[in-house]
Amino acid sequence: MSSNREAWQALLAQLKQRMAFAEGMGGTEKIARQHALGRGTARERIAGLCDNGSFNEYGALAGGSHPAGDAPLAGDALVGGTGRVNGRTVVVMAEDFTVKGGSIGHPNAAKRARLVRLALEQQLPLVLMLDGAGERAGNQGERYPNTPGDLQLLADLQGQVPIVSLVLGTSAGHGALAAVFADLVIMCEGASLFSAGPPLVKAALGIETSPEQLGGAVMHTSQSGVAHNLASTEQECFAMARYFLSLLPRRAGEAPPEQAAGPATQPRQVESLLDIIPPQANRAYDMRRVLDEICDSQSLFELQPDYGRNLITALARIGGIPCMLLANQPNVQAGAITREAARKATHFLSVASAFGLPLVSLLDNPGVMPGPAAEQSGVLRAAGEMFAAQRRYRGRKIVVTLRKAFGFGSSVMGMNPWDKQVISLALPCVSLGGVPALGGAEAARASKEQAEHMRELQSGAWIPADGMAFDKVIDPSDLRNEIIAVLRN
Repeated sequence: MSSNREAWQALLAQLKQRMAFAEGMGGTEKIARQHALGRGTARERIAGLCDNGSFNEYGALAGGSHPAGDAPLAGDALVGGTGRVNGRTVVVMAEDFTVKGGSIGHPNAAKRARLVRLALEQQLPLVLMLDGAGERAGNQGERYPNTPGDLQLLADLQGQVPIVSLVLGTSAGHGALAAVFADLVIMCEGASLFSAGPPLVKAALGIETSPEQLGGAVMHTSQSGVAHNLASTEQECFAMARYFLSLLPRRAGEAPPEQAAGPATQPRQVESLLDIIPPQANRAYDMRRVLDEICDSQSLFELQPDYGRNLITALARIGGIPCMLLANQPNVQAGAITREAARKATHFLSVASAFGLPLVSLLDNPGVMPGPAAEQSGVLRAAGEMFAAQRRYRGRKIVVTLRKAFGFGSSVMGMNPWDKQVISLALPCVSLGGVPALGGAEAARASKEQAEHMRELQSGAWIPADGMAFDKVIDPSDLRNEIIAVLRN
C-alpha cells in the first residue's frame, strides 16, 4: 500500500464514522420513542416522500464538530437535500425530533438557509417536514453571524416555486413560522403547530394548556385556517404532497404538467348534472357532485375542505389539464361568501395565478353574507381581498354561472363583464341581481307588481345574454365539453 493510500484510509475511516453517526440520528432509544408515538424519523419521512433511492443529502456533518468542543449532534437535528418526487427534483428538509427535540442550533439554521437558498437559486420546489421545538435555548450563549435567515429566503421564494409544509409532530416557534409560507400546509392527526408552546404560554399568561388545545391539527384546519388539509397518517400526508406537486409546474413561468390522452381525459356528455342541479335557486345541492362529474375521474383534490365550507377550492384535471377550481357550495348557507371562504379563496387564487393554473369558477351564491356576526368578522375586508386576488389573476379564467349570482358575491367569483374571462358561460336557469330579488324588493319598498317585475328581470339567462353578460348559455350536459374546448385552445 502506498503512503498516499495509507493516509487516505485514515481519513476515509473517519468520514465513514462521522457519516454513520449522522445517519444514526438521536440513537436507538430515541428512535424507538419516536416510533412508539406512531411517528417516523426524519430519514424515514424523506424516504416516504421521495422516489425510491433518489435522496441526495446536504450538510450531514453539520453539528458534528462544535468549535468549543461540545458534544456532537447528528445533523444538528435537521436532515435535508434534494430528491425526486414523481421524477422531478425537489428540495426537502425534515426536522429530526430525535436530536434535541428537533430544535434549531446554529449549524441547523445555516443548513436551513442553504437549502432554501438552493431552492431559490435553482428554482426547485421545496418541501418542509416539521417536527421540532423551534430555536434552541443554548443559542443565546453563542454568537450568530448576520446572514439571511431561512424565513427571509422563504418570503423571497413564495410564488416562484411550489412550497409544501407537512406538520408531522409538534412544531413550535421558528419552524411553525416557516410553515405558513407554504402554498399548501398539511397537518397529520395528532400534530400541533404554535408560535409558543404550553410552557411559554403558562409563564407569560398563566394559562394551562396542551399542545392539542393550543394548536391542534383539527383546530388549525377547521377554525384558524392556518393549515389547509388534515391527513390521518404520515403516509397520507406524503401522498397529498406528491399529488399536489404533480399538478403544479416546477416553477413559475412553466406550463402545468398535462396528462397524456386517455379515457379519463376525453370529452363526454354529463347528463347526470340534470339530476344533480335543481333549476330552482332556493333548493340546495352538493357542489362536490358537480365537480366529480366535470373533472377527470379520480383527479379531484379538495384544498382546505374543513374551513370556509361555503366555498370549495380544489385542484383537478379537466381534459388532462390541471386547473384550480373555485365553486360556491349551496349546501352550506346557500353558498354565501363568508370571511373564512373569502380568505381561503384569496390564498388559492394567488397560487393559481403564480403558477399559471387555469381557473374554473362556478357560481351559485346569494351574495356576501349579511348580518351583525358577518360584519364583526370582517367579511367586507376579506371579500375585498378576494375580489382583488381574482382581478389580479392573469391566467385562463373560465366563469360558469350555474344558478344564482347576486351583489358582490358575483364580483368576487369573477363574473363581472370585462374581467378578463376567456369565456363566460351560464345555464338557462340563472338568477342575477345587485341584491337578492325578495330582499331587494322589500328594501326598496316596492309594490307587489314592481316586486314581481324585479323577479322577472332577475330570472333566466335570456335578458343577460341579450346584453352580452354571458358569452354562451349552455345545456348543463355540455358543461365539461365546453370547459375542455376552451382549455385546449
